[in-house]
Amino acid sequence: MLRCAVKRFAYFATFLTIVANIYIYTYPSFHPEQCSWSCSNKNALLQKDLTLSDKVKRYFSDVREQWGGNHAFADNDKDIHILAFGDPQIKGIWPKTPYVSRLDTYGNDYYLGHIYDMMQQRLNPQVVTVMGDLFSSQWIGDSEFHNRTKRYISRIFKRDPTSIEKVKQQNLDEQGQYKANWPEWGDRFNEILNSVKENETENSELSFGFGYENIHSWNPDLEDFLIINITGNHDVGYSGDATYQHMTRFHDLFGKDNYWIEYETNTTHPWRIVVLNDLLLEGPALQPEFVEATWIFLNQLNERKFNGSTVLLTHVPFYKREGLCVDGPDTRFYPDTHAPESYKAGLLRSQNHLSESVSNRVLNMIFENGKPGIILTGHDHEGCETVYNKRSSSAWEATRNIESDVFVKEITVKSMMGEFNGNTGLITGHFNTDSMTWEWTFSLCPFAIQHVWWFAKVSLLITIFTWSSLLFV
Repeated sequence: MLRCAVKRFAYFATFLTIVANIYIYTYPSFHPEQCSWSCSNKNALLQKDLTLSDKVKRYFSDVREQWGGNHAFADNDKDIHILAFGDPQIKGIWPKTPYVSRLDTYGNDYYLGHIYDMMQQRLNPQVVTVMGDLFSSQWIGDSEFHNRTKRYISRIFKRDPTSIEKVKQQNLDEQGQYKANWPEWGDRFNEILNSVKENETENSELSFGFGYENIHSWNPDLEDFLIINITGNHDVGYSGDATYQHMTRFHDLFGKDNYWIEYETNTTHPWRIVVLNDLLLEGPALQPEFVEATWIFLNQLNERKFNGSTVLLTHVPFYKREGLCVDGPDTRFYPDTHAPESYKAGLLRSQNHLSESVSNRVLNMIFENGKPGIILTGHDHEGCETVYNKRSSSAWEATRNIESDVFVKEITVKSMMGEFNGNTGLITGHFNTDSMTWEWTFSLCPFAIQHVWWFAKVSLLITIFTWSSLLFV
């Protein structure tokens, strides 16, 4: 009697396990029009208003393409393919953290890693970018920042952590843990800042070295794509919080927070990536020199008079009126009586959008040439798509649709966190040889709430245990 009941449960558990695992390992095939490059060669079954039979055929057809690796190739091999992930905000584990929370944090790393694995293998992108808020809080110690970086690199993005381990060995405290050497970094930063200000050129003897050209991987021996990590407010803080310690450890473990990479500059189709730490664009700031350095970066960028299309990567979205996105404009400052950190009184505490004046100024500096481009941001976990239309020589307005001859799309990438369904943003750049301009398209590929991933993994363990128990019943 008991054996029959256990056997029936084993069959039922096996069925659920198979269904759940088929879903988590083929989920892009359930909505392939969202989870493929926009210019990829797809069959006619991608059209909408399909019958159930057509959807089933489309699913199996896409699964074959997925496992055959065909999604990684588009009709035009000159297309640009970018995967964008919004605000993972991975948490930490402390000595008093309950074991249930520890397990949840451990599983969340692999949940996020599963999303990356699936999309990386399916699409083989040229660029992978994470839109800031890599971690859940900027108020963590240096050793915890290093620990989370190691988890972030090795568990989620399956990269070699050797480089950050070398950084750790070069910056050890008395307990053998990583400690950011911010006095040394700060002295170097200010030395360069003063040199650039005195010479007023990027070609001074000391410079920040903002510019690169044709970089396709930071480590070509290990990776055939470029990965970019944007500074978020939970990584370095808003300008009223950002300290030399925050900036030092980000630079140590993730690299520069402001730079550009130009591609195909001597062709008819140049384009560039601009990485901007827009948390340090306005204040009042705790360290005004950080804001000053960010504007130096933008001025040097503007002086190049680039004639191609721009992909701007930053964290905080640009100004837009209330109602266009879930987050409306909201800027807050520390009160005059803020205790115990009285030194922050009046400083910038938080902002949902950049201010309108700063937004116009930055857009004019980066998109001065009038060429269509695209802006990718994070911060608003719900995601949003808007268009910035140029209304005059200096003013831009965000709307739902294109309403002027000069415009730039802004995509706020929906968070990849489990409660937001584990999203991946797909950006395709296609050069139109008729108009001689780059055209940018975006789609959002959702996975599922984190409980679905957990169910697939736990049900597999239960199924194995149940079948094993039949040996003893």
